[in-house]
Amino acid sequence: MRDLLAGAAGERMELDAYLADFERNFWATTEPGFWKLERQQFFKEPGNASWEAFAKGDWDESLRILEAGRGDMADYYRRTAEREFVTRRVRVVEEPIIPYLQWELHVLRMRDEFGGAVRVVDRNQVAEFEHDTPLPELYTLGSTVMYQAIYDDDGVLESARKFVDRDLVVRCQRFIQDMYEIGRPLAPFFADRVATLPPPRQQ
Repeated sequence: MRDLLAGAAGERMELDAYLADFERNFWATTEPGFWKLERQQFFKEPGNASWEAFAKGDWDESLRILEAGRGDMADYYRRTAEREFVTRRVRVVEEPIIPYLQWELHVLRMRDEFGGAVRVVDRNQVAEFEHDTPLPELYTLGSTVMYQAIYDDDGVLESARKFVDRDLVVRCQRFIQDMYEIGRPLAPFFADRVATLPPPRQQ
């Protein structure tokens, strides 16, 4: 599987159109739910108050803001539970864990606690699928819609590609599910490899 997308280009969507389209399709999702593959190790998330505090070097404030958002996140996952579909993520984690990923893993731990289950795979577990390029950032909604997130050179989300070919969506969803099955649950990984890390230092 050298090219997970099998050469498909999808429909390029500008950011605002993509966000609206994703929101509409997400809440209409049925089985097999939402499956996400995160491969890139570094992103920038302007507009996210916790990330902005982290980016300024204020780790304590970043975590405080994240904790203050527990109620909203609980409500979000309560809504997904009411819709009776699952949300599952696979996060590729390379070590040593860089500062951005340390922050993101705190976010993912909270998602995991509220029902958005996350599992971790390492570089070696995806190496056979990355002969030419890293795996894409993909997420599937049911068996009919899939998006590929597109980031600029600074790691900021700038657009997305949308795919509606059912065979492609199903194949990619099953790939993500296969990675999930071999992945390590986030909770023990976090306890072993993240919780003991010192506050990250911005370079």
